[in-house]
Amino acid sequence: MMRLHNLKPRPGAKHRVKRVGIGESSGQGKTSGKGHKGQKARSGGSIRLGFEGGQMPLIRRLPKRGFNNAAFHKTYAVVNLDDLNAFAAGTVVNEQLLRESKLIRGNVAGLKILGGGELKHGLTIEADKVSASARQKIEGAGGSVTLREAPVRGPRFPAAQASAAEAAPAGASKSAAKKKPAAKKKPAAKKKPAAKKKPSA
Repeated sequence: MMRLHNLKPRPGAKHRVKRVGIGESSGQGKTSGKGHKGQKARSGGSIRLGFEGGQMPLIRRLPKRGFNNAAFHKTYAVVNLDDLNAFAAGTVVNEQLLRESKLIRGNVAGLKILGGGELKHGLTIEADKVSASARQKIEGAGGSVTLREAPVRGPRFPAAQASAAEAAPAGASKSAAKKKPAAKKKPAAKKKPAAKKKPSA
């Protein structure tokens, strides 16, 4: 039985502190493993990761070519069927409800339901993605699955573009009604008559 007098830390949780500067026979040598002089031999002296003394570091010397899909990667919030048993039968489970229940946190691209565990009663689930096993278990328990429509790929700021598009027809009609009249051409300047030559004497 565990008592206060026989409590002890887990193996590996405590270790002997490394003692430096106690002579050549300590295993760290005369300079305590820091070498001779230099920035890294000083107390508190350190250099950042990748620093190469001021020369062009390796990460900047190497060429960067090709396509990287990391910028376009989408992270989905994953929820298993076991977590959905906390809701009453017939509940509409969507991303908003799961956020209120603290089952989803952070910024995610959507909701994905996986088939971990068993669903005990029927639920109406609205998600972006559902695995095949999860769909089978949900429908087997008397529930239903509705996939949210993926947004159409369009402008970067769809709300601003939509409002601009709605205002465009009205603005276009006004501009058509109030067209500026064509500028009148200025009449050509009359040519002066040529001066008469005086008769020679």
